[in-house]
Amino acid sequence: MAFISFKKTILRNLFSKPYTRKTEKEYPEGTRGHVENDMDVCILCGLCSIKCPTHAITVDKAAKTWSIRPMSCIQCRCCVDNCPKKCLSMGTKFQEPGEEKISKTFKQSEKAIAAQEALMKAAKERAAQAAAAKAAAAQGGAAPAAPAQNSEEKKD
Repeated sequence: MAFISFKKTILRNLFSKPYTRKTEKEYPEGTRGHVENDMDVCILCGLCSIKCPTHAITVDKAAKTWSIRPMSCIQCRCCVDNCPKKCLSMGTKFQEPGEEKISKTFKQSEKAIAAQEALMKAAKERAAQAAAAKAAAAQGGAAPAAPAQNSEEKKD
C-alpha cells in the first residue's frame, strides 16, 4: 500500500512546477559578500593579512601586490575593520563557485607607487629636519649653561 502512495508522489513531482523560486543575484545592502580593495589607496601595511582568521589574504610589499583567496574567505569583515586607510570594503555580491580554487591578485598602479615614494621621501626629510633642529637646540642650550657653571665655580 505504501508503494502506491509513493508512486503518486513521484508522478506529482515529475509533472508539477517546483515550489522553490530563483534567488536574486544582487543582495540587499548590508549583506556581506566578497572583499574589494582600492589599490590606489592601499599602503600594503599587511594588517589585513595579520587579522584574517583564515589567512586568505597575502600582502607582498616587495612585489607591491595584494592577493586574496575568495573561497577561503569567510566574510568576517576583520580585514575591513582593521584597515588603517579604509581601502578595503565588502561587496554585495558573493563569489561564484568554480571548479578550482583561485587567488585574485591586485597590483598597485605606477601612480600609487610614485605617490607613496614621494610621501616616504617627504617624511624622511621632515624627520631629518626635526633631528637637526633638536641637535641645534641641544647645542644652543648647553653652551650658555656651561659658562654659568664656570661662574659659580669661580665664586667658590
